[in-house]
Amino acid sequence: MLWVKSFHIVFVASWFAGLFYLPRIFVNLAMVPKGSDAELARLLLMARKLMRFSHMLVVLALGFGIWTWGLYGWGFGMGDGNGMGWMHIKLLLVLFAVIYHAICAGMLRKFESGAERHSHVWFRWFNEIPVLLLIGTVILVVVKPF
Repeated sequence: MLWVKSFHIVFVASWFAGLFYLPRIFVNLAMVPKGSDAELARLLLMARKLMRFSHMLVVLALGFGIWTWGLYGWGFGMGDGNGMGWMHIKLLLVLFAVIYHAICAGMLRKFESGAERHSHVWFRWFNEIPVLLLIGTVILVVVKPF
């Protein structure tokens, strides 16, 4: 069981590294001056490679997470006295992280087609979302407040 949990933690950390860095590439993409085709191409290549790698990592993180969850007995007891309310909120945060990942994939497609119009400042704020998701998830898993 501890091996499965360990791999889950490693792949979650790796996936989140991608979620932290990909929007940072978006900040740089949003700052590319018109006519800087080489810089745009280089940043898009970096973003594509990171997104492909992150796709693999999210699958592994979720797979090992589901496996770990199954090994612990699939607890769903929110409010019935067995203290699994934290798990429901954690799963909601995981869902938000997966949605954030999908939104990033869509934004990359928009950058590739030249249709992305958000400013670099907007992407700087957007880049903070996975930090909040990770902090919330770690607190829920470690503290198990309810």
